[in-house]
Amino acid sequence: MTGLQALGLLVTYLLGGIPVGLLVGLARGVDVRQVGSGNIGATNVMRGVGPALGLLVFAIDVLKGVAGVMVGRQLGMDGWLLGMAALFVMLGHSFSPYMAFKGGKGVATTLGAGLGLSPVAALIAFGIWFAVVLPTRYVSLASIVGTAALAVLVYVFAPAEPEMAVPVAAMAIIVIGRHSENIERLLKGEESRFGSPRGNGPGAPKNEAQSDEQ
Repeated sequence: MTGLQALGLLVTYLLGGIPVGLLVGLARGVDVRQVGSGNIGATNVMRGVGPALGLLVFAIDVLKGVAGVMVGRQLGMDGWLLGMAALFVMLGHSFSPYMAFKGGKGVATTLGAGLGLSPVAALIAFGIWFAVVLPTRYVSLASIVGTAALAVLVYVFAPAEPEMAVPVAAMAIIVIGRHSENIERLLKGEESRFGSPRGNGPGAPKNEAQSDEQ
């Protein structure tokens, strides 16, 4: 790893750390940390300020992941080092330096990083996400399954760089770990389903029992 590449990893981390969901909510006069699940991801932004802005946050968080990998490619990274660029941008989102190392759960940014590493693998993982969320309406479960699948799919669809899958596997472990409360609620049958009535319109108060995944 060159000094420039090490600097590039720092850049990807800082890029990933931009709290898009928080900024979008504040622009509408809502601190999304105080509504719904308190998370800054797209799903909670949908609850706090509406679906259109939630989708915007999702798209930008995905693009952050893509951009982080593109920075790595521009600096000549490949193999495990390119995977590290993906990992660092996801770490920035989940442990933002601009939010006292707090942040989202990393699913959308992980998807974007996956698109940068292996578009086919990422699109299949996204398809798996849909295949889980459509019948169950458990976004958290779909996010866990889809992210775990991404690590395997990157290994399968990037055979020339199998070591790239190791940082992606680390990303999946982090995402699953950050869903520990969701997993506990799923096991107890208490997890909220997407679209269920919650009374979480714009400015609704924070409810710790809400499902969240971003």
